Order: sequence, then C-alpha cells, then structure tokens
Amino acid sequence: RSMFADGVVQYYEGEQGAERMVRMELADGSVQSFEGERGAERLVRKGLLSGTVLHYEGERGVERLVRMELADDGGVEHYEGESGAERLSRAEFANGEEVQYYEGEGGAERMV
Repeated sequence: RSMFADGVVQYYEGEQGAERMVRMELADGSVQSFEGERGAERLVRKGLLSGTVLHYEGERGVERLVRMELADDGGVEHYEGESGAERLSRAEFANGEEVQYYEGEGGAERMV
C-alpha cells in the first residue's frame, strides 16, 4: 500500500516484483478500481462519494466512460465514443418504464 500526503491511498496485489495497482482511494472520497498487469493497469470503475458508479473500458491511458449508474435516481446512462469525447447515447430510468435515446457530440447531446 502507498499513502500520499494529499490523502491518496493506492493498493496493490501480486507477487513480489509483479505488484499491480488494483485500487486507489482519492481525497475526495471516490474509489477507483483497476485491472491489468503491472505497468498496464487500466481504470475500470470509479465509485463517487455520492454513490454514483462510473464504468470504463479501454487500454491504459485511453479508458473511456461506457456506463454510469446514478445514485440519486437509480437510472443508468450509457455512453459511446473515444476517450475524452464520450457522448450520452441512452438513458434508462430505474422504474424500467422509460428509455431515452440521444444523438450528438459530447456536451451537445439531444434526445431523439
């Protein structure tokens, strides 16, 4: 385990010399989970203090947001696009009775 002055704590697993980071707790209360071999660990999940959970796919350094589970209303948002240019494509409501579809660039999505 590594602890930093800014409040970040990193956790590792693996054999000696092949330890890989599997979890990082940030000072803001969020927790990030990682997968992959040492030196190629990639972000796969980020849990926010609010309870919202973000899911990522992709190789290290180009992870992209693919799904967000919203804590406030239990809905799920789905995203498409490359890392840094993700856009909302679909929103599923927790009641299971409504799904909204979106088009457009990230930050300028519109319901269709």
